[in-house]
Amino acid sequence: MARRPLLTALAGLAALAVATTACAPQKEDTTSADKSPASAASCAKDKLKLTKPGQLTVATDKPAFEPWFKNDDPTNGQGYESAVAYAVAAKLGFAKNEVTWVTESFDSSYAPGPKKFDFDANQISVTPAREKAVTFSDGYYDVQQGVVTMKNGKYAGVTSVAELKDAKIAVQVGTTALAAVRDQIKPSSRPKVFNDQIDAVNALKNKQVDAIVLDLPTAFYVTAAQVQGSKIAGQLPQSAGGTEHFGLLLQQGNPLVGCLNRAIGELKSSGELARLQQQWLTAAAGAPVLK
Repeated sequence: MARRPLLTALAGLAALAVATTACAPQKEDTTSADKSPASAASCAKDKLKLTKPGQLTVATDKPAFEPWFKNDDPTNGQGYESAVAYAVAAKLGFAKNEVTWVTESFDSSYAPGPKKFDFDANQISVTPAREKAVTFSDGYYDVQQGVVTMKNGKYAGVTSVAELKDAKIAVQVGTTALAAVRDQIKPSSRPKVFNDQIDAVNALKNKQVDAIVLDLPTAFYVTAAQVQGSKIAGQLPQSAGGTEHFGLLLQQGNPLVGCLNRAIGELKSSGELARLQQQWLTAAAGAPVLK
């Protein structure tokens, strides 16, 4: 996952603890939801229990970065996650003007407790730690982590994960990129952990670090539009634990998850989800898997 501007860098064990443990569950949030796809009748628009009656309330972070959103405007339906949110909404019977967007920061989204939204679409990877505090839909995008370096930098030509061991690496706090760096690269020095994606990007731009690690579509955007002279050195292999994926995030126990899973399943089977990925997300060509 990836993120956001003008906050201070976090370093040291405290940041690592926050990033890797996510949020501890609280007693009032232990109710689990049936995550299996619901029936068409139970997903009728007038049967849904929503934050605001008659409106579907969707959350994401501010700013909302490309290629997930276009022009920092989730309401325009452009960018992969905006398009997915509106496609899911349509499956639930909501017109575009019946979808309301609210702001929720990435690291606050998976904190336990009541939510001010029906679901959050914000490149949030499903992890066991996060599932103790919130409920996730089925995945709507399978994630690979990309390693971005400068073309003229020391690590531009790496072909293996082991070659990154002595690199100074930047990541955003609370993301699975941090876990990937820790568990797969295992650098000799602790990664520099930033509150926001843009701060990590700027650390590379200002040559404070040798590389940044973030989800692959965002890595393509960084190299194309944010850091001149940067390149994707490669992508990290999937971990032994299985495929990482983004899920729509809900308050823990929210029964709406069954209807979201039904909608996502229909979008997958019809080919619409694949079409949206093709339209908005850059293909992984040119990003070899590091050995």
